[in-house]
Amino acid sequence: MDRLLKTGRESEWLEFKESNKNPEMIGERISALSNSAALHHEQFGYIIFGVEDGTLKVVGTTFKPSSEKVGNEPIESWLLHRLNPKIDFRLFEFEYNEKPVVIVQIPSASLQPVRFNREAYIRIGSTTRKLNEFPDKERKIWQNEVHSSFESEIALSNIGASDIIELLDTQTFFELIKIPYPESREGVIERLLNEKMIARTNGRFNITNLGALLLAKDLNNFEALSRKAVRFIKYEGKDKLKTLKDAPGKRGYAVGFASLMTYIEVQLPTEESIEKGGIRHEKTTYPILSLRELIANALIHQDFRVTGIHPTIELYSDRIEISNPGTPIVSPNRFIDSYRSRNEKLAAFMRRIGICEEKGSGIDKVVFQVEQFNLPPPSFQELENQTKVVLYSYRPLSLLSKEEKIRACYQHCCLKYVSSGTMTNQTLRERFKVEEKDISVVSRIIKDTVEEGMIKLSDPDSASRKYSKYIPSWA
Repeated sequence: MDRLLKTGRESEWLEFKESNKNPEMIGERISALSNSAALHHEQFGYIIFGVEDGTLKVVGTTFKPSSEKVGNEPIESWLLHRLNPKIDFRLFEFEYNEKPVVIVQIPSASLQPVRFNREAYIRIGSTTRKLNEFPDKERKIWQNEVHSSFESEIALSNIGASDIIELLDTQTFFELIKIPYPESREGVIERLLNEKMIARTNGRFNITNLGALLLAKDLNNFEALSRKAVRFIKYEGKDKLKTLKDAPGKRGYAVGFASLMTYIEVQLPTEESIEKGGIRHEKTTYPILSLRELIANALIHQDFRVTGIHPTIELYSDRIEISNPGTPIVSPNRFIDSYRSRNEKLAAFMRRIGICEEKGSGIDKVVFQVEQFNLPPPSFQELENQTKVVLYSYRPLSLLSKEEKIRACYQHCCLKYVSSGTMTNQTLRERFKVEEKDISVVSRIIKDTVEEGMIKLSDPDSASRKYSKYIPSWA
């Protein structure tokens, strides 16, 4: 409310009302403000009830959407049924300066205009018009010409330089990029501008989504990004029946990554071994390098357009699951050898400060570490609006399921291939850490994996099966 009042006037993505609660009017305004927000590169449009237009005096409103109905239907539901597409607009009722006010937060149109009762609207100045009267504007929305990357969009607008220092962890930022902290605030601002963490507009500043996601002291200060913070949950057993810890994060990904990994490492189960000289040594059940890479990947490759889902790390007694919003843009079976990112600016910065590996060299290192720890193969899963990776605690080969043995064989074959090698019965025995006497067991696993169409002979004409070499089926 403070931020929107500071704009000083209505605009094509912001409208002030007192108590006009005509549902048809509200529906038309939602359409108009959503479409106009897209054209002006704003993440949201807004209607504020309880503010006098012109003076911007907060006078309060009699409009109470929580109790308003159209016929017998709640007004929010009535509006939603008449919008196409059904955008996730939100109604907030609260008191401001002891006056009742309502904010309607309206997502920017994406890929197509938002229509109300089959008609699309737009704001021209402070008036609402039909979008079909302005074909050039309609074409831009349909052709997606108004949309930049999520990272370039604005997380918080119209703020001063002091607000930037208050909201972003600039001290850690300069430590991460290994540059001495500037002697003046202007030097800090200039570097943030160069890095696209902030943008300048009319003598004020906007914090970009990139800047907030990487550097925020508290992501809850950015309303559209509060659900993008990492959440860590620890359970007592193999299911969700008893939660031991539920720790929602709040810091930006870059400035908070080291402390996140330290916190998680403390929570992991450990194993004690006796080394030469009788020295006791503890190691974690899971390879930290693999966890680090998988967590960084979950943050980098998430689909920020998917709402309502946190990047989440869940620790069970027998496994750890890492999930992020959005389905992958590369098939999970090709994670080891392929690379594509939705959020390349975010990924580039995380690589630059050493949080994740170079393009395409991360998941192979995950699998390598898993093999070194002699763990079951990780599971890469594509779910509805979500991607999940599961690391499992140790189980001997005899207790792995057929599906897990095939997956381990396939991943090992891919790992060898991207390392300019080939898989053999011997390399797979070394992966499972079994003796040569178990050659028939490993041969059976290879045969099953070939029959599943996951791997193939590198030389189909070879007469020897004992010394056969294998490559992934896609190679």
